[in-house]
Amino acid sequence: MAETEWRQRAAAHAAAVEELTAGRLERRRDGRRHPVEDFLFEYYAFRPAQLARWHPGAGVELEGAAERSDWAFYRYAGGRASVDLADFVARRGRAIGFVRGLLSATLSRPGRFGCFGLHEWAMVYRADDEAIRHAGWPLRLGRQGTDEVVEAHTVACSHFDAFRFFTDAAVPRNRLHPTREGQLAMEQPGCLHAGMDVYKWCFKLTPLVPSSLTLEAFRLAREIRELDMRAAPYDLTELGYEPVRIETAEGKAEYVAAQREFTRRSNDLRRRLLDLLPDNPRPDA
Repeated sequence: MAETEWRQRAAAHAAAVEELTAGRLERRRDGRRHPVEDFLFEYYAFRPAQLARWHPGAGVELEGAAERSDWAFYRYAGGRASVDLADFVARRGRAIGFVRGLLSATLSRPGRFGCFGLHEWAMVYRADDEAIRHAGWPLRLGRQGTDEVVEAHTVACSHFDAFRFFTDAAVPRNRLHPTREGQLAMEQPGCLHAGMDVYKWCFKLTPLVPSSLTLEAFRLAREIRELDMRAAPYDLTELGYEPVRIETAEGKAEYVAAQREFTRRSNDLRRRLLDLLPDNPRPDA
């Protein structure tokens, strides 16, 4: 890729990330928190500066990119920089193998659409003030009303990284018992957290994965997180988020419709990510 072209792409990517992350950086300077938008940075721990750094992905040689000669997993020769695929596979083979297996297993299963986002409700079920994750925001139905919603529904959370934040009182109410070790056997594409995790798998395999795909996955994860918290028990109308009232038939229908569309989009990203990953990567050296 000619230098003028890739530098234009890198600048456009950085500008897009700057726009998407400006609020996060401003809040950090002011010491403020946002229960929706900060999640992708705090939970996934991929900094805005890392997201803003553009990578073409494997198989592309960048002319005039001498500054990348000392970048991790890059090689520079003949005036061109490119991702060193052999080095990446040698050092990150286990990660590639895990992601391949997880994405393939997820794609092999139908989505399940009966959870209605109750994982967020289970995280505050019968909780005291210190245990509520977003304590600065009121519960839309109050303490008793929130607990009654959990008790009136079947909780069926399949994602360990949501389930592990359930209150002790909520754990036995979950029809499923996901574990870290059982993630490969339980991951399914209807899960909102699994959809957000596509972004995690993209950035964890940087720079093998092109930044265009990582940014697309980030945008999708932002949309999913918004639904996640609109369907949560918190009242976030002050921030401009109208609740999805999953305690009603209308709210359930709204949630499932959005969930199905996110499943379609996240599966598309999973297939595209799988196409980029080497088959049968050898274990890390």
